Amino acid sequence: MTGAVRSYRPGAWFGVFGEHATVLLPPTEKARVPAVWALVDDGDGFDEVLDVLIADGLRDLPGFVLVSETAGETRVVIRGAARATLATAAEEVTVEGTGATTWVERALRGVTGLRIEVGEAHPESGWLDLGDGLVRVSEVVEPVVADELPAAEPEADEASLVEPPPVEPAYDEEPATPEPTAPTEAVGVEPLVVSLLLPTGETVEVDRPVLVGRAPDASRLGEEDDPRLVTVPSPDREISATHLEVRPGEDPGSAVVTDLGSTNGSVLVQPGMPPEELQPGVAVPLLPGAVLDLGDGVAVEVVVS
Repeated sequence: MTGAVRSYRPGAWFGVFGEHATVLLPPTEKARVPAVWALVDDGDGFDEVLDVLIADGLRDLPGFVLVSETAGETRVVIRGAARATLATAAEEVTVEGTGATTWVERALRGVTGLRIEVGEAHPESGWLDLGDGLVRVSEVVEPVVADELPAAEPEADEASLVEPPPVEPAYDEEPATPEPTAPTEAVGVEPLVVSLLLPTGETVEVDRPVLVGRAPDASRLGEEDDPRLVTVPSPDREISATHLEVRPGEDPGSAVVTDLGSTNGSVLVQPGMPPEELQPGVAVPLLPGAVLDLGDGVAVEVVVS
């Protein structure tokens, strides 16, 4: 199941998702995330990832979740305040880590659905879809929430299928012939638009990659990207020339940010979450109202309209 597209709700835990392994770590374990991400992103599986997680012992690791699927068998290891529910055609199994001195492990074959719960979601956050990547989560569901079938509607009885009799006009009158009208286009729903609100009050639409920095250079990306270049002031030169990139996400009204190896780093503050320092080269989905602190007093807000 871990190779499938999943849905998640934003939260405080770190979620690392790859082709062969899923790892969730509590917010206190931020220092472990880069090493875990490197393994998971390279396609390593259960044994390699577990070895890295427990290499320094369990004393300083309050909790984690590791899920991996190989040859039709799904293995789950949980420690701490986390819970996983696995569904097969025959049963539903819940695995909890609370109270375990080491960890709790379970292996099942034929898993068709997985739900991992690791904390409270932000009250205004909904479900977001994700393939592989690194995000902050409170709950994860595989497959995606949108794939869950709605409850079946009750069958209508025969009486409800009888067509009502036609309504006769109240008096004799020639029916009015409608005036011909020009064809009209169907009215569609306006898509959500993600923009960056700069300290100057100017807004920049994220309809393509946006490079933000002291003197952004379009050559940092491929020619086909045609990025927008946003220059921000940096009197103390704390902000790198090409500091970070914000580009549209996979879903309408979504965007992701990536620090481009800036000298002094970037701090992301998502609504209802503690500040986190972006890891260079790691794309992080943005929530509406998120603030990107580039240093030198420059903060960029993410707005969705």
